[in-house]
Amino acid sequence: MTGVILIVGVIAVIAIILSLLSAIGSGPAALVISLIAIGISILAYHRTGGTAELMRKIESGDPAEDLKKQMEALTTMTNSLREKTADALDRLEKAIRKTDKDE
Repeated sequence: MTGVILIVGVIAVIAIILSLLSAIGSGPAALVISLIAIGISILAYHRTGGTAELMRKIESGDPAEDLKKQMEALTTMTNSLREKTADALDRLEKAIRKTDKDE
């Protein structure tokens, strides 16, 4: 039964996409489709529990050391990526402000 519902949902989404493309053009339709995709991905992330559920599993019982190491590596990698993104945005801001002063 779930497979039938999934197939009907996919057909409905394809029909909506085709009607949007013909009604409003490809630019706004792509925006609407991307917003729908973001919403679905957020719902899926929350349904799987995100990282909060993984942390609860680690703290609740006697987790495997491998799982703890993976979680620590993920946290380290996320923090590193956050720092690199902030640095890149800072450099971009300086470059844009410099060109604004030139004009």
